[in-house]
Amino acid sequence: MATETHGAETGGLEFHPMDQFIVSPLFGDDASVAWYTITNATFWMALAVLATFAMLVLGSARRSVVPGRMQSVAELAYGFIHKMVEDICGKEGLKFFPYIMTLFMFIVMANFLGLIPTAFTPTAHFSVTVVLALAVFITVTVVGFVKNGAAFLSLFWVSSAPLALRPVLAIIELISYFVRPVSHSIRLAGNVMAGHAVIKVFAGFAAIAVISPVSVVAITAMYGLEVLVAFIQAYVFTILTCVYLKDALHPAH
Repeated sequence: MATETHGAETGGLEFHPMDQFIVSPLFGDDASVAWYTITNATFWMALAVLATFAMLVLGSARRSVVPGRMQSVAELAYGFIHKMVEDICGKEGLKFFPYIMTLFMFIVMANFLGLIPTAFTPTAHFSVTVVLALAVFITVTVVGFVKNGAAFLSLFWVSSAPLALRPVLAIIELISYFVRPVSHSIRLAGNVMAGHAVIKVFAGFAAIAVISPVSVVAITAMYGLEVLVAFIQAYVFTILTCVYLKDALHPAH
């Protein structure tokens, strides 16, 4: 309150771009959040799940020969991810297609729903993206050992390198492997968060009459870019999941 008053007295501009990422209870005024609290984050994640269900299940329930708009989008998404999994992981990887398809649809829906004004974007939070990345990491690791046994460790042994360098490269490969969930999660959350924060900054400057036209143009351009980022980041997260799965199915260098 003191900060707001000081800003008003000095004629300064008060806006906080990161406030849009605060997790708060959906009901009541209590600011404390427990594991069972229904928050704005859980609400928008639930909407992303419902939107995915509506598109893939309800949208294609009738499966007409001449598809409607919803069925066309569902079929396009299905074919797009199916081809990605098959091209990267091979026929053997298609058994994981439902998981990868669900992952892609949840992320892309959460990203696009987050572009609605006053909406909350769950994928801008590391608590969400870290869980998604850890789920991929654990799944890939378990699949690698179940399918290949100890031979999965050949993923870290670069047999094509000179013998003297192989132990050093093995350590680097091992570190790189365990860093995967970190980079996987930060890439998604960081890009989504940065775009939303920049839009909020431009929106704050729109209150100044002198530069408001420039600010509006900047907001429009950034919003268009964020629409692309919403899809691209879901695509990148998914294609990296396929690459990691390929390593588990075929670990030899």
